[in-house]
Amino acid sequence: MSYVERFRMADDYIRHTNEIVGSIADPFIKQRYIGFVATSAVTAFELAIKDILLDFSYKKNKVFGAFVEDIYDNLNGRIRLGEIKDTHVRRFGNKYRKRFDKELEKTEKERLRSASRSIKSSYGNIITWRHSFVHEGIIAQNASYEEAVRAFEDGKEIIHVLNKVMVR
Repeated sequence: MSYVERFRMADDYIRHTNEIVGSIADPFIKQRYIGFVATSAVTAFELAIKDILLDFSYKKNKVFGAFVEDIYDNLNGRIRLGEIKDTHVRRFGNKYRKRFDKELEKTEKERLRSASRSIKSSYGNIITWRHSFVHEGIIAQNASYEEAVRAFEDGKEIIHVLNKVMVR
């Protein structure tokens, strides 16, 4: 399965909730949807990252692919930006980590210039909102539903960068 297909489930959910949230007048109720968007988004990110790393590994070597698949059987939320760079990408060699850093900085500058938003901050925020919601039952008070949706869209760029650099 292509990693971009992992986004479809969250995209479909967000499209559905956009219709509902748009008609909610009560900001307290509207705020509750942030946790659900963040949970869907981070799940899609986890699965996409795993797909990218497994696809890369199997293209290198069938045995290596099976080995990496065993390692990533339970990725379980270890997908903060620092973990992607310093753990996941680094496992495949410093060459890939340098590529990731370079491409990430290039993409970050482009998004800051075109939309005045940081994909790195957005990605970190949505992971934090999801963690607080799932593990502590806390709804993000410093964000709106619309910001959560934008953070998902911005966060996708981090995953696209990963896919771009994880090639032979």
